[in-house]
Amino acid sequence: MPGENPLDETTRTYAAIEVACLDLIGKSLGVPVCDLIGGRVRDKVPFSAYPFYKHAGGGGEGKDLREDEYGEALTPESLVAQTKRMISLYGFGSVKFKAGVLDPELEVETVKLMYKEFGPGVPLRIDPNSAWTVDTSVEVGKALAVELSGGGYLEDPTAGIAGMGEVRKRLLALGIKVPLASNVAVTSFGDIPASVAADAVQIILCDHHYWGGMRQVQHLAKLAETFNIGLSMHSNSHLGISLMAMAHVAAATPHLTYACDTHYPWQSEKDEVALGGKIKIEDGCVTIPDKPGLGVSIDYDQLERGKERYKNVPYRKRDDENEMRKHVDPSWKRVLPRW
Repeated sequence: MPGENPLDETTRTYAAIEVACLDLIGKSLGVPVCDLIGGRVRDKVPFSAYPFYKHAGGGGEGKDLREDEYGEALTPESLVAQTKRMISLYGFGSVKFKAGVLDPELEVETVKLMYKEFGPGVPLRIDPNSAWTVDTSVEVGKALAVELSGGGYLEDPTAGIAGMGEVRKRLLALGIKVPLASNVAVTSFGDIPASVAADAVQIILCDHHYWGGMRQVQHLAKLAETFNIGLSMHSNSHLGISLMAMAHVAAATPHLTYACDTHYPWQSEKDEVALGGKIKIEDGCVTIPDKPGLGVSIDYDQLERGKERYKNVPYRKRDDENEMRKHVDPSWKRVLPRW
């Protein structure tokens, strides 16, 4: 997974420094970052709704418990209700659904119910985080051939470039052209030759944090266009500064063919470190502000509160296994593929 691989520590570190430097240069020159790195091709950057299966609870522990804005969602009906609320609040025009949690048949049912609710005008994507075998991935691709067409995709259904290539080959043999997307099988420039050779990934979900910064994303976009590969952007629990950095690089990248992912609706206002509070998402888009740099400043009081929370919590990395043992099954283990 990106961000968990020690081999990308250098690119992640460089990316953070680059964003800070571009923000500083932009503010010094009075120029928005997207115009500084080549010029914007869009003023509004589209993002996708990002629903999750979840137990009741808003996260946090002890005195830091959070409000449960969306409630429990462990059935197709409750997941669709969660998505409807997210769309009503933010106006998203597409849906990225995190799967690999329940039996694949239930997850297929969820996507079909979404399609029935929102219609073909709202592209649907499903991402089981490589939880399926090649055979299961093909069966899901067959079952959702209609629902994932028209701007949708099947993301990382199985692990590895070889596995993804096999799924693609089998689906094409059945006449199913639903594209496969990835932010797991393809996470660096070195992955691209093998992926292209195997026709494994038709859409890359890039991330300026992991690919080495904003200008590397622009370079990736040119390569993707050359090989007829679509481009979107990956998300993982960002606050407003990262959201604006995503928006600026997306605004300056012509070959952005799919709405970007975003976890931002799941973030609490109490955690936001951008001055003025959470960044607005309206009509499913983040608008590039008419301000220099990234267009945001740091709320240093909020930053200090965040640092204090970080010091007090015992966690230093994501631990899905421990959370599942607390809420689902004391003997639960992370196994891939699960189905």
